[in-house]
Amino acid sequence: MDEQEIQRKRRDNEEKATKDRARILGLPYLDTRDFEKTIPLVSGVMDVADMRKDLMVPLQKGDDEQPFRFLVTSQTPNSLLNDMRKAYSEAGEHVSFFLISMSAYRAFMLRYDPPKEVHYDDIKIAKEGDSETIAEVSKTLNEVPSEKVFDFLIDQADKLKSSDIHIENLRDIIRIRMRVDGMLHPVAEIDRDRYRVLMGELSARADISAASMKPQSGHMQKDVQADGSSHLLNIRIETVPTMYGQDAVMRLFNFDESLLNLDLLGLSPEELAMIREIISHPRGLVLMVGPTGSGKSTTLYSILNALNTTERKIITLEDPIEYGIRGISQIPIHTNDGGSFAEGLRSVLRLDPDVVMVGEIRDADTAKTAIQASITGHLVLSSFHANSTAAAFARMIDLIGTNPIFASSIRLLMAQRLVRKLSGSKEAYKPDAATADYIRGALYGLDVNLDDMTLYKPVPTKEAPFGYQGRMVLMEQLIVSSDVQAYLRGDIKDINTDAIEMTARAQGMLTLEQKGVLAALRGETTLEEVSRVI
Repeated sequence: MDEQEIQRKRRDNEEKATKDRARILGLPYLDTRDFEKTIPLVSGVMDVADMRKDLMVPLQKGDDEQPFRFLVTSQTPNSLLNDMRKAYSEAGEHVSFFLISMSAYRAFMLRYDPPKEVHYDDIKIAKEGDSETIAEVSKTLNEVPSEKVFDFLIDQADKLKSSDIHIENLRDIIRIRMRVDGMLHPVAEIDRDRYRVLMGELSARADISAASMKPQSGHMQKDVQADGSSHLLNIRIETVPTMYGQDAVMRLFNFDESLLNLDLLGLSPEELAMIREIISHPRGLVLMVGPTGSGKSTTLYSILNALNTTERKIITLEDPIEYGIRGISQIPIHTNDGGSFAEGLRSVLRLDPDVVMVGEIRDADTAKTAIQASITGHLVLSSFHANSTAAAFARMIDLIGTNPIFASSIRLLMAQRLVRKLSGSKEAYKPDAATADYIRGALYGLDVNLDDMTLYKPVPTKEAPFGYQGRMVLMEQLIVSSDVQAYLRGDIKDINTDAIEMTARAQGMLTLEQKGVLAALRGETTLEEVSRVI
């Protein structure tokens, strides 16, 4: 299907949705596609500024024989329509309104207010207390035309390699913040009249309601042009009603299947070898552990990509689907509408898959179903919320109970965090006595020379304004050996996180804290960053 056909289908769907909306609002619907580029424009009825502010355009100027006619959108305030009906009636005039799609509105605005070739300054991230940069970016955003501000935000966030855009309603302003390298930074404060524009675009593109009083989830995609090439952004949207309107968080996923590669995760050769060895087996459960934003999904998808061959049947159960991968059957599980991972997993096992990925294990039913699948000839991958691998293993035993049959089911647990990497302009320094004692304690028992410790601090530059550039993975790998299986078999009655961690460390496991401290000593990150994340 070519791009023109895709655009036609999108417009068809939008017009259908607008027609349905017109019935709800009690307004006549008008499909303007046949005349929106040719019908004469009406002058002297509305200012362009009002057309943009109220998201409506004049269609016909009234006289003694015909009424004034306006084209309105679903974002045009109903109170304004009532005020206009009253005002025209008092003046002895007649007025009527027709509901049109946002695409139709934009087509008319391109004629009423043709775009000028304007280049807006790129968004800059402000340092703490830097009100001048925030004011400068705010001014730029308030100057960007309403129909472009949404796309401008996404394009700029992608250019900054931001993972999230936060749109937050305060009493007098809309605050925009972006998460870059895991840190949330204030970007701008824009006028409140932009709220309806932003929510209108979210509603149209992500299939959510701008008037809902309940939390909502949506999804959209956007082609981003940069440096002469384009790439596809998957954008997950979450909204929640607040005192002053709906706050929204837009999570940006740069979908490039070639980047979902274990070799590109920055893992050590030992870590990579362990993952490859475990997933080479035809059965067992592999768990990814970590909070939201720790890179779990990217690692899981990279493992799936490594397993994705014509000889294997791979099925995923996801809420929502974040990346679409060719050759894999991906099934959305709508947990907000009553769907469950356990029920979905039981269904797909009838399809004889070799590998199954369960988006998240959240309850005992899903845990037991995943375990049973892993001991009946399936390799099962999943994510799990816990602070560490040992905590995840202890919680898994709480969910499924001790059982000798389950002992060999769980093969590997991986806890992951992302820490910011120091840029090349870092500055070396010697730690004070208290910091040196902390390092010795954290690395106690490891074969590491700590006689001459050197740490590093960030040095801001133009290219790296905070002294950091990009992020790196810290990964803790708990191999479920026979000694660790003893907890699952029930041979050891005192099942707690500390005991499990001690057993794993005795067999060579490095904790997230130890991995972070070692990375700081190598000059890859800072102790402060490790402390912040872990």
